[in-house]
Amino acid sequence: MASYLSRSRAAAVLIALLAFAVTTASAQPPQRVQAKLDARLAARVRAGDKDSQRVIIRTTPGGISPLTNALAANGHWILRAHSIINALTARVPVAALEGLSRMPFVESISIDAIVSAEQASGDWTLRGTLGLPVQSPGGNRIGVAVIDSGLEPGSEFDDRIAGFYDFTQNGIAASPTDDYGHGTHVAGLIAGDGGLSPGKRYRGVAPKARLIGLKVLDAHGAGLTSDVIGAIEFATSHKEQLGIDIINLSLGHPIYEPAASDPLVQAVEAAVRAGIIVVASAGNYGISSLTGEPAYAGILSPGNAPSAITVGAIKTLESDIRSDDRVATYSSRGPTWYDGTAKPDLVAPGHGLVAAAAKSSTLYLENPAQRVGTAYLRLSGTSMATAVVSGTAALILEANRDAFPGTPLTPNAVKAILQFTALTAHDDQGITYDHLTQGTGSVNPAGAIDLAAHIDPTTAVSSWWLTTVVNTWTLIDNQTQPWAQDIIWSDSVGDGQVVFVNESAWAQNIVWGSNVVWGSNIVWGNNIVWGNNIVWGNNIVWGNTLIGASDGSSVTWGMAADVPSLTTWRSLEGAAESTGSIVIAP
Repeated sequence: MASYLSRSRAAAVLIALLAFAVTTASAQPPQRVQAKLDARLAARVRAGDKDSQRVIIRTTPGGISPLTNALAANGHWILRAHSIINALTARVPVAALEGLSRMPFVESISIDAIVSAEQASGDWTLRGTLGLPVQSPGGNRIGVAVIDSGLEPGSEFDDRIAGFYDFTQNGIAASPTDDYGHGTHVAGLIAGDGGLSPGKRYRGVAPKARLIGLKVLDAHGAGLTSDVIGAIEFATSHKEQLGIDIINLSLGHPIYEPAASDPLVQAVEAAVRAGIIVVASAGNYGISSLTGEPAYAGILSPGNAPSAITVGAIKTLESDIRSDDRVATYSSRGPTWYDGTAKPDLVAPGHGLVAAAAKSSTLYLENPAQRVGTAYLRLSGTSMATAVVSGTAALILEANRDAFPGTPLTPNAVKAILQFTALTAHDDQGITYDHLTQGTGSVNPAGAIDLAAHIDPTTAVSSWWLTTVVNTWTLIDNQTQPWAQDIIWSDSVGDGQVVFVNESAWAQNIVWGSNVVWGSNIVWGNNIVWGNNIVWGNNIVWGNTLIGASDGSSVTWGMAADVPSLTTWRSLEGAAESTGSIVIAP
């Protein structure tokens, strides 16, 4: 995700909508009045809202048919089906939601939220700071689905665009295009050739990877959650046909409900169970809009998906050395709202990165100061960092496949390799960032490739699968950088050495964060204890406005004061509905 100074009115409104911080006086998040409704829908029911609303309704197995009948009997319009998560998107009067939630086959009802890509406005080479030599793996034959604003073809991608489908138009096959420009930039960081820059200076992380463009965002960088779910479902069902190994999600919306009922999260979990690595942005909400100080719990959905690889952003200060890297102040910190899961999983370079530009796009036309030459654009944010990690995942898969053909690494194993080989980052005072800020550390592609090339996935479960001793450090710009050698599994930090063994935890059917307990309580930075109870220290800055409360108690999880009212949300959503998932700012 990115938080960028675009002059597009719609993008500016969406950035404001998504910026939030959290307040707490207790260990527990708010309980919803209507247990099956997400926070925003519950608030609208309590307020007696008379309007209708696009919602995503998840059902128990076999519940789609009775739900369809119930909606049809009451004249509610069904907009699309999502078999991957047993759900329907429909337009329903808010007044009917509580009754609908009482139906036994209905599991949860969620708003069809607006998702957006954002940018923050930053030359050294990306590959240099990642420690990647010229002859490193290029992601050859690895497929990356970029679910974003589109993809503009050109020499940066040659013939490596393997397919393009427009989900703002119901997923039709189409010629590649990108009217916003965000998706092209993301794709350039993942797999751009860099051929239009001197010495291929702006080459992507995996310049031989194949790209599948799935358009879900419009010319202002906005779209609907149901379109994103549709794209994830398409990528999952066409995994073998299109050769999709990785999904990149540099977008998101605020968290309104637990991960277990969030339809976007559940779509991500289904894709991971199908063997696809899903890399998601943490978000750009690491600063309280009320105080300007660092704030926690700004992770966006689907970055709260347990099995996703959730990525924050780091500033490289435009040098190849890693010791001067700093976590970007805008990068969202954990924990995740409602579930209290430790996120992000790691951070990656994301500030001031140069990559391919879609020259007819909104971002390119409206931001001449961000242009680099005539073919590239400089953008910042966790969107860009996410692309760097997706490219790295492609390199990991290629390195392991070349060494041990036949049995690919699972998404959980790739996540473990990325966390284990990450490089611990420190602030200006030399203090190590806490895990809720940096995960295990900053991505280390050179180290991840080395480790992946020595792991044999064909070994039996519980067997040692490291085929030889590896150095747990990487040499970058003549500096020795030790690996973090940690794994963060939900809310516990485990002995990273576990990555040397083919554990059942790395299996495809295991949700990251379930069935494994490593470590006990964890101290996250100064005065923050994270375990069975949560104690927020003085270094946490929260908002003051209530978003929910627990049975009249003192629980106050806040939302920043500059978040527009529900009236503004409804006007945006109404515009989205009337234009077929395109958001037009009022």
